[in-house]
Amino acid sequence: MQLVIATLVLLLPSLAAAQQANPLAGQVDRLTQELTPRVVEWRRDFHQHPELGNRETRTAKVIADELTRLGYEVTTGVAHTGVVAVLKGGRPGRVVALRSDMDALPVVEQGDLPFKSIAKSTWNGQEVGVMHACGHDNHMAMLLGAATIFARMRDQIPGSIKLVFQPAEEGPPAGEQGGAELMIKEGVLDNPKVDAIFGLHVFPMTAGTIEYRSGPLMASGDGFTIRIKGRQTHGAVPWGGVDPIVVGSQIVMALQTIVSRSVNITEAPAVVTIGAFNGGNRFNIVPETVELLGTVRAFNEDVRKDIHRRIRDIATKTAEGLGATAEISYGIGYPATINDATLTEQMAPTLRRVAGGENVKIGPLTGTAEDFSFYQHKVPGMFFFLGVTPKGVDPKTAPQNHSPLFAADESALPVGVRALTNLALDYLYTPVK
Repeated sequence: MQLVIATLVLLLPSLAAAQQANPLAGQVDRLTQELTPRVVEWRRDFHQHPELGNRETRTAKVIADELTRLGYEVTTGVAHTGVVAVLKGGRPGRVVALRSDMDALPVVEQGDLPFKSIAKSTWNGQEVGVMHACGHDNHMAMLLGAATIFARMRDQIPGSIKLVFQPAEEGPPAGEQGGAELMIKEGVLDNPKVDAIFGLHVFPMTAGTIEYRSGPLMASGDGFTIRIKGRQTHGAVPWGGVDPIVVGSQIVMALQTIVSRSVNITEAPAVVTIGAFNGGNRFNIVPETVELLGTVRAFNEDVRKDIHRRIRDIATKTAEGLGATAEISYGIGYPATINDATLTEQMAPTLRRVAGGENVKIGPLTGTAEDFSFYQHKVPGMFFFLGVTPKGVDPKTAPQNHSPLFAADESALPVGVRALTNLALDYLYTPVK
């Protein structure tokens, strides 16, 4: 009995602190349980009616109508189809933002869900199938669940909640702007000015588990094109021209030395990959031109810039040395997703409280990219992964994001709702130092 009393005495200060930090946590749990069937309905509706980037018109209307009904100040048409909603709490305080992406991918769904997508659309001039193959349907449903909870406890919230439903996270159609970068240009972080922002992404991990890390989490993602021009000749007389295929091959091999010999991978991992090598149309003709398509992934901005410079130097100088020319163009993508260290340290206990300490861990770096990173360049931000692989299934063998067989276990949805809601409330209830 004395041991139990002593243990309670030790625990009481931390329990009291947690309760003082967010006295609404119990209500969040109760409301999440009550709203889970509705969250599942939203998720299935979004899944069955996916829309591509900058074309999320039906999706945006469903979201805007629901948020308007809940009493939010709603702005539509942000960055084409984005929806931004503000809920002012009953007490003064800071402004916290929660973000969900809205767009689907040009993928034909191959699963057998009763609510599977059979949608078709046009992407960059081609007719394509459309599917929420990256799980954004889950993100929207969870954020709508959190929105509903906030609305029901509005008078008790110290500060304001800003919800950001963002189009085109996967990238806009060719020739268009979109995504987080355009939303920022159009003022999503202002009026009211955002103090911190949180976001999540479903991932092939056991359903209900969470992974996060302070600092770099996801890589920057840039594309590049190298166009090599030689001189066309007969394949039987290669000395009569300059073979751009051979030049391109030399460039591909030389590019491998950037990471293996020029990047300190113990401090900042990086990847340089050539994904396409296009040129020529006949077996006995040395073509005039070839084209290489590649990607750069990095976790450090200085390393990212240095890799871009080295690619240009290697390509142009290798081509010049072999009698050809090379032109390089970059499709600058997303910077690295870097979680604010102070904010992450402050909020990590929230994740452990929500999912259980045994279900939360510091995850590895991942080479995938996310345009949530643009928000983090403007305000402190924290991004984390939520597992959606059914329990008993090895996540390593489960279909990955962007697969036509990707599927999410809906048991993870209430965990995501509670995580988003509690992160916002814990942040608002934490005294400013």
